[in-house]
Amino acid sequence: MACRSGCCCGSSGPINEDNARFLLLALFIILYLLCGAAVFSALEQPKEREAKTRWEQRFEHFSQKHNLSTRDLRNFLRSYEEANVAGIRVDTVRPRWDFTGAFYFVGTVVSTIGFGMTTPATIGGKIFLMFYGLLGCAATILFFNLFLERVITVIAFVLKSFHERRRSKAVLPQNGRRVSEGEKVGGAEAGAVGKPEELAGWKPSVYCVMFILGAAAILVSCCASLMYSAAEGWGYLDSLYFCFVAFSTIGFGDMVSSQRISYEGHATAAYRVGNFFFILTGVCCIYSLFNVISIVIKQVLNWLLRRLEASCHCCFPRRGPHRHPRRNVVAPGHLRTRRDPSIETDAINESETDPGRRMSGEMISMRDFLAANKVNLAIMQKQLSEMAVGHPRQSGGSCSHQNGFSGGVGALGIMNNRLAETSVDR
Repeated sequence: MACRSGCCCGSSGPINEDNARFLLLALFIILYLLCGAAVFSALEQPKEREAKTRWEQRFEHFSQKHNLSTRDLRNFLRSYEEANVAGIRVDTVRPRWDFTGAFYFVGTVVSTIGFGMTTPATIGGKIFLMFYGLLGCAATILFFNLFLERVITVIAFVLKSFHERRRSKAVLPQNGRRVSEGEKVGGAEAGAVGKPEELAGWKPSVYCVMFILGAAAILVSCCASLMYSAAEGWGYLDSLYFCFVAFSTIGFGDMVSSQRISYEGHATAAYRVGNFFFILTGVCCIYSLFNVISIVIKQVLNWLLRRLEASCHCCFPRRGPHRHPRRNVVAPGHLRTRRDPSIETDAINESETDPGRRMSGEMISMRDFLAANKVNLAIMQKQLSEMAVGHPRQSGGSCSHQNGFSGGVGALGIMNNRLAETSVDR
């Protein structure tokens, strides 16, 4: 009682774990945005003021030199800004709306990069873009998710192969020959019996997968930067900056590749094919890396929730080894008297609270009828969910929710139970 009087939640009861994690993530993003705004403001604002002062001086000097009024000169610059939006540049660039230019444009649309150097100017083009982007972006996100699933599968297979090879070599030599696991005695023999089972359930760590994906993204970015530095004439650091902005689908549009009509000393067609390949590969790698990093962020949020559980027993009570909490809810133990109710039997148990009713042959009551319908609806929802996912859900609901990675949507659902940190066996 004393604990509740000094508790931050008051009388609102236990806090849902998913909602608590969501609020912590929202607070983290807000703080992250504030810190980022402070850093970029300190770095870029002096440069902006300097450029503005220099532009005003040039504007005044040009108007006086050519005897132009400030109003006429500003109107001319506004006309150029309108032409710039339509894709007209001072330097000669490739046509924006021929077939190859339009293909480059739709590629930036469906990949959600959106450089902004080319935009539809007609009403028909804007309307068509809304419907085209709706289907194209959804299909591309599905492609990225399937790519992520296959990448994690390949990485897990390779790492498991190395793990098995390392375990097979980790035996002590006797008399110049290796000892097989069948020849071991004592405790070593007992430990060898369980090794195949351990390897069958072995999964790679999220940190190892994150390191591999990070190395792949860095390798692709470095190779692409070499190509962009040679073809576009950019500095290597600027090329790396462009690679991150493009591969992460931020797409500022301040630097855009493959915009010249031709490239001197380079095969134009080969360069554009290489540009397409590097952007596609880089976006897939960075997308996969972002989703794996999100698993690490979720681990940090789960750690913070555990710390909150230790400091506030009313909002986040401790869960002992014999308590089986409901899905993603941190509630007191005396409120959870039943053990792991399933959706198939939950409503049936509720309908059988009256002793002897089900055995007496008495006519079914309205309460029992509604309970039976509830069971049928729950089973139907479960079957539809399993059909949509493509495989039945794992059993053992209470264990699958202890690490906070059960379920999931999109990429989180794909990585569920595929990494050591998201496994239901942890």
